[in-house]
Amino acid sequence: MQLGEVIRKYRKDKNMTQEEMAGRLGVTAPAVNKWENGNSFPDITLLAPIARLLGISLDTLLSFREELTEKEIAQIVREVDRRLREETYDEVFRQVKKTLAKYPNSEQLAWQMAVILDAQRGIQGISDTEEYESYIYSLYLRVLKSNDETMRGRAADSLFAFHMRKKEYEKAQEALTYLSEQNPERKRKQAQLYTEMGRIQEAYKAYEELLFANYQIIDMTISGMYMLAVKEQDLEKAHMLADKQSMMARCFDMGRYYESTNKFDLAVLEKDATTVLTLMEEMLSGIGQIGSWTRSPLYEHMGFKEVDPNFLEKMEENLRNCFRDEEKFDFLKDDERWRKLAGC
Repeated sequence: MQLGEVIRKYRKDKNMTQEEMAGRLGVTAPAVNKWENGNSFPDITLLAPIARLLGISLDTLLSFREELTEKEIAQIVREVDRRLREETYDEVFRQVKKTLAKYPNSEQLAWQMAVILDAQRGIQGISDTEEYESYIYSLYLRVLKSNDETMRGRAADSLFAFHMRKKEYEKAQEALTYLSEQNPERKRKQAQLYTEMGRIQEAYKAYEELLFANYQIIDMTISGMYMLAVKEQDLEKAHMLADKQSMMARCFDMGRYYESTNKFDLAVLEKDATTVLTLMEEMLSGIGQIGSWTRSPLYEHMGFKEVDPNFLEKMEENLRNCFRDEEKFDFLKDDERWRKLAGC
């Protein structure tokens, strides 16, 4: 708020008239009226007495804050959006600069204003004047130096798009270094950059790595949800989630073994002998193809090593040992098929 608005607000909060305030400060009522309407300002020697009279600090009186609230930023954004529909781009640009000068420490506001001005240049077909572009760029760079990782990431993301539009690929690459390596958007944008640069094989590899990593994350996420469903004894939901995992394994070319294991524990829990035995057979036969996903066209640029045959033999041995657990598979103890699969 402006100084006059602050004075008016806190004067009214005190149920004080302009005349009463003027009397206590030794000035005239018209003088107070001019302050509140923004037509003049109090003498600097009156600032401390005004603050004491209104029961507020000088920082509050002068509207000094390190940071704006989310609500205040949203209000400013809405106002800028409205003005962009009703006024010229240049008029709004000038006002935005004045607003940001009032709040030099608000990184969130600086970034949002830069994004809005940057986007509107394209929407309105504004010529890329040096003044507009350099100022928007300076805002992105300002936020890029933030101590807040989230804000740095937003600025880096915006700078990447900024440089990609201008085909400044080296600078776009530099912007990506500010994104966390754990951020999947970094890998996706890297693939996008490789594509624009004509480095097609590297683009494929980046996309494939992202695809493979996302499969693992989604699989573990569904697995966690499955365990929650089992814990709550919601077997209908557990079946649905196990089916989803199986479909995911099929969709991402993980092979028959991974398509079967997702349903196995649930079948054992329900003592579904027919399903358990069928899945045991599928899992054992699927071991030989357990590395088939490394040869899938989905991942052909990643360059995996071939699975060691000794590893597969050991895996089959461990699986059969698991099947021999008589306590776990007591409902199969009289089944000859189980004895053969378990190697009893």
